[in-house]
Amino acid sequence: MSRLTFLLVLPLLWFGITAVCKAGVPSATDRAAITRTALDFEEGWYTADADRMASALHPQFVMRHVGIDAHSHLSVLTQNIDASELIELTRAGRGKVAVERQRHDVTVFDSFGNVATARIVAWYGVDYLQLAKWNGRWVIVNVLWGKNPI
Repeated sequence: MSRLTFLLVLPLLWFGITAVCKAGVPSATDRAAITRTALDFEEGWYTADADRMASALHPQFVMRHVGIDAHSHLSVLTQNIDASELIELTRAGRGKVAVERQRHDVTVFDSFGNVATARIVAWYGVDYLQLAKWNGRWVIVNVLWGKNPI
């Protein structure tokens, strides 16, 4: 390879490697929007704010919990809650909790184009979120959550 060819190819390699390395790192704007969506979900639940909850959810949202069947002691997926049901549970105040008990630590793990993953550590356990940038805004598509051990 000639020196000139090498000098022409080197920048292309550098930009390609840099793009691949940054693929999972959300921009500051996306990170802030993902965090805001996660907080709309969690704080909406805590404060019975159904509008705030609705703004955080994709229309095909589903929330699941991995539990243990009381009889067989085998793992089961329980509480398959869709968007409309979670919004109604929120409106009914099912998640309402005193301010001093609220906890909502959000970590944005990864993003790639229009998809992302995040975690919320709440007073009751942990929510793992899968989000999509849907029509220009971040919304939650799936939540898998676990309870704190008693």
